[in-house]
Amino acid sequence: MIERLNAIEERYLQLNDEIMKPENIANVKKMLELTKEQASLKEAYEVYQEYKKINEDIKEAKEMTKDPELAEYAHEELEQLEDRKKKMDSELEILLLPKDPNDGKNVIVEIRGAAGGDEANIFAGDLYRMYTRYAEKQGWKTEVLEEYPSEAGGFSLIQFMVKGDNVYSKLKYESGAHRVQRVPETETQGRVHTSTATVLIMPEADDVDIEIKECDLKVDVYRSSGAGGQHVNTTDSAVRMTHIPTGIVVTCQNERSQIKNRERALQMLRAKVYEEELRKREEEEGNIRKSKIGTGDRSEKIRTYNYPQNRVTDHRIGFTLKQLDRVMEGDMEAIVEALITEDQQQKLRGE
Repeated sequence: MIERLNAIEERYLQLNDEIMKPENIANVKKMLELTKEQASLKEAYEVYQEYKKINEDIKEAKEMTKDPELAEYAHEELEQLEDRKKKMDSELEILLLPKDPNDGKNVIVEIRGAAGGDEANIFAGDLYRMYTRYAEKQGWKTEVLEEYPSEAGGFSLIQFMVKGDNVYSKLKYESGAHRVQRVPETETQGRVHTSTATVLIMPEADDVDIEIKECDLKVDVYRSSGAGGQHVNTTDSAVRMTHIPTGIVVTCQNERSQIKNRERALQMLRAKVYEEELRKREEEEGNIRKSKIGTGDRSEKIRTYNYPQNRVTDHRIGFTLKQLDRVMEGDMEAIVEALITEDQQQKLRGE
């Protein structure tokens, strides 16, 4: 462990020097790479500095135990320092686990109503509200990129950006099918219905992550439809963008300006192409997984939201919380922390 920490310390200080070099300051892409790498090492570097200080303090306390006048105080001090060192051993063990390079990124969230018709779309709207409330509590910013409201309420599809510190590290576990059990407003006999909505979390990709060439794009413009004021259906401002090599298509019509819609469409497309590359990479490395979205069937669920019992259950880790009302208001921290902890424990076990 100490060897790895020494290597991190050496690399962190080396990056300090690299960032100060004029030739790197003048190179935006290089600076982005260097600052991203240093940011990924910062926490481990700082905790290691504190860890070394505790070891020095332990040495001094041991010396002090040899002095009869200071022995009692020194033994108490030594006991407290040994406890702190033990806790830091565990903390450093977790910090040295392999890092997901996307953890510090912003994300694009895609929510779709799946099985259950109107009720699934209404639930998709409820999930959107849950995530935006959670983002507010975290101090993150949200921005709608694309939305298709449902006549009954909610959305058949909504995509939005979440920006802030380490967004992906907390939201990456949300991809999958979410199941709701409740009595719909249209149900006259009080029967509980089951519906699903699917969630896909995509890390925001930049030019360092993925390069999209202009020659690989097919861009169509057309007139916007739906709500949007006097400019709707008067100008060709909506954009449909196709990435020819992968066949991935995105559309954007939320902005009045074609230029802004094009920028947003490219942002969404880059994230989707990057997500596809990550999926292929995992398959090549032998870590074959099912699609994060799945088919939206009731059987492919990661979490159930049971309204009659005010209960939310995450099926992957067997975690249940009887505070569904609070979770739907954005109090998701207990679920997120439980998923992060289980992920760390699995890695520590080498799974």
